[in-house]
Amino acid sequence: MEDLVVRDADVVDGSGADSYRADVVIDGGRIVSIVKEAAAAGCQRPKAVRELDAEGLVLAPGFIDMHAHSDLALLRDPDHSAKAAQGVTLEVLGQDGLSYAPVDDATLEGVRRAVTGWNGHGDDIDFDWRSVGEYLDRLDRGIAVNAAYLIPQGTLRALVVGWTDRPATAQELDRMRQLVAEGMEQGAVGLSSGLTYTPGMYAPDTELTELCRVVARYGGYYCPHHRSYGAGALEAYAEMVALTREAGCALHLAHATMNFGVNEGRAPELVALLDEALYAGADITLDTYPYTPGCTTLAALLPSWAGEGGPAEILRRLADDETAERVRHDLEVTGSDGCHGVPVDWETIEISGVTDPALGDFVGRTVARSAALRGESPWQTARALLLADRLGPAILQHVGHEDNVRTIMRHRVHTGGSDGILQGAKPHPRAYGTFPRYLGEYVREAGVLSLEECVAHLTGRPAARLRLPDRGLVREGYRADLVLFDPATVAAGATYDHPRALPTGIPHVLIDGRFVIEDGRRTDVLAGRAVRRSPM
Repeated sequence: MEDLVVRDADVVDGSGADSYRADVVIDGGRIVSIVKEAAAAGCQRPKAVRELDAEGLVLAPGFIDMHAHSDLALLRDPDHSAKAAQGVTLEVLGQDGLSYAPVDDATLEGVRRAVTGWNGHGDDIDFDWRSVGEYLDRLDRGIAVNAAYLIPQGTLRALVVGWTDRPATAQELDRMRQLVAEGMEQGAVGLSSGLTYTPGMYAPDTELTELCRVVARYGGYYCPHHRSYGAGALEAYAEMVALTREAGCALHLAHATMNFGVNEGRAPELVALLDEALYAGADITLDTYPYTPGCTTLAALLPSWAGEGGPAEILRRLADDETAERVRHDLEVTGSDGCHGVPVDWETIEISGVTDPALGDFVGRTVARSAALRGESPWQTARALLLADRLGPAILQHVGHEDNVRTIMRHRVHTGGSDGILQGAKPHPRAYGTFPRYLGEYVREAGVLSLEECVAHLTGRPAARLRLPDRGLVREGYRADLVLFDPATVAAGATYDHPRALPTGIPHVLIDGRFVIEDGRRTDVLAGRAVRRSPM
């Protein structure tokens, strides 16, 4: 007998097609048969060792988080309910150009310091890998959900060029191309960049184009956090479209928002830009999270020149009064490139986490509020916090616009990505709530997307971008990575006040046919593995 039959489910199969009622039979980690209600009438219904009554529940493919920052969390936290409880069965790691492979010892230490606010410093992790393939092998030992990996261009540049603001030499570019090829051969699905983060932002377009040519040879995609989401956002999007067209590489735009006051109401201009490129033959997708605030590190707002040389040099410059005043002027007057060319509004910058518990009073307050309580300027507070926590603070940045969020999520190449940072005492609720929020807030409550369309955005479409031949759809022969949810009650539990609350209305999640969430509770199953690039 087969392992499991899910009985009387309303199947939303991830293709965008209308739902249908069916019994879905699972065996050996795959969907072996789908018996629709009409076909089952008058014939014997399928049987299995176990039956699950799915009356009133939707059965869909497991959700794919196209933009995750769980690079260390998957190793640190076997439970990982932050994602498993949402119905996420696959995360894409290595985002924004900064992650932990490929590295040598010195590069690894620099990256660990640079993204402490994203992932913690990792003192609890045995970094027993250096290459992309070795990191994927580490994931294969057993993790909560599946994970794919993008080669991080900033880490690559730190390894080969260092943290200096200069063009790569011909020899260095050759070495980076070689490392991209090796990473793709070892299973990476593409290349990411963080073009407002050092040192990735120091790369000119010509360098990025050459790396994308290598990615294209392997059928991967380029995923840039581009050079501005504020002033010059549309120009930055157009730059990435042109660059990837030149390289012949597929493009996936990371957390494709239109933020800050300068972009309020301008999402239709982005949509028009993308439609024009798509009509001309460009291969483009994008991801967004269904919230208005952004989330990053406090250090990320600093101007690029302040980051040259790496984290130790940032701290040295911040400690020097004269240099720190230059930083302040760029932030508050000019508009730092790290803050997307927009002068910082400290009222919008909320501290969401620190690495030193002694600094916990800052968490949950804006920099402006903490400054007022301390009787000093916001810059004095921000500078002191960066120095005391050694660049560790994470922030929420309240700069988004709801109309822009809704306009972009309707686009036909849109996919879902949480951009979820799991560190800090008060993280962004998107880390725990993105996928049920889409289904509850934007499908059931607001009607921005139909249920079938939304599920396609979260499953079939991202699986197609990742070139996964047997995931993302409910089909016979496909892997049994599945989620069952109640469309009448599914909702994000996470809020800004309680950001780690788990969702409601998602009783069952399966990976490889095994329950990782059963009756609303996390099991001890570690069915996740590295998902490597499919050969062309």
